[in-house]
Amino acid sequence: MIFNIGMRIPPKIGAEGIEKVASWAAQVGLNTLDVPRLTPEVKNACQKAGIEIGSVDAGSGARLLSRDEKRQANAVEALKMQITEISQLGGRVLFMCLVPEDHTMPRKEGFAIWKETFPDIVKHAEQTGIYIAIEGWPGPAPHYPTIGCTPEMLRAMFDAIPSKHFGMTYDPSHLVRLGIDYVRVLNEFGERINHCHGKDTEILHDELYECGVIQTTFGEKYGFSEGSWRYTIPGHGEVDWGKVAVRLERLGYHGAISIELEDHRYWGSLEAERKGIVKANEHLRRYFK
Repeated sequence: MIFNIGMRIPPKIGAEGIEKVASWAAQVGLNTLDVPRLTPEVKNACQKAGIEIGSVDAGSGARLLSRDEKRQANAVEALKMQITEISQLGGRVLFMCLVPEDHTMPRKEGFAIWKETFPDIVKHAEQTGIYIAIEGWPGPAPHYPTIGCTPEMLRAMFDAIPSKHFGMTYDPSHLVRLGIDYVRVLNEFGERINHCHGKDTEILHDELYECGVIQTTFGEKYGFSEGSWRYTIPGHGEVDWGKVAVRLERLGYHGAISIELEDHRYWGSLEAERKGIVKANEHLRRYFK
């Protein structure tokens, strides 16, 4: 089975404009682009370059978990409109991270709000042929308020909304930093994977000794880190991508593996970002082919 490899668009690469981004992505052998917004301009640029649309970012995620019922309702309607627009432009996957407006909100409270706001959204996604993929980033320290970042909560959410149109973005980097078995997550929730990120995490054992699993007190040594771990490109961390590829193939996953570049070694300049994407693609192609 041949998998598509794509990328979320890093800032320096994105500053080149969508036509140059799509053209460069095709030149280096990528198949898809995750885009912050799907417009006719974006669609045309990707079609011209021979690049498919991977996922489209949701525009109103935080307000969906607002304690203000009016803000909730407005966010639901705005997201339904965006889902319709994405569908009309040929998109398929809506990417979102369910971080509440109030970063101190307990996840249990966020989950209760989600149960009220989301059934109508998922029904609309079903009607328009869109698949929602929630991200497993736990959110900002120290409260980590994101819902859907652990198996405990994913199980409850998928039980509450059994529709395949509501699923997850499988990103093993977040699972590794949380100490969660990323292969077991594939085995348990594989049928609800609507999107996949190509990102890795290195566990920093010296830093783990210094501060344990809590955030470092005096600042991290590396970017995209909280002390005892750092996000990396695939191949520079703990993830066995061969195991991931085998299980995704067995599951019949047909989406893309989208490189999400969050690695301090490949950051800060256009050249660094391009180098990171190319190296990540080369590593993933060893297994997803």
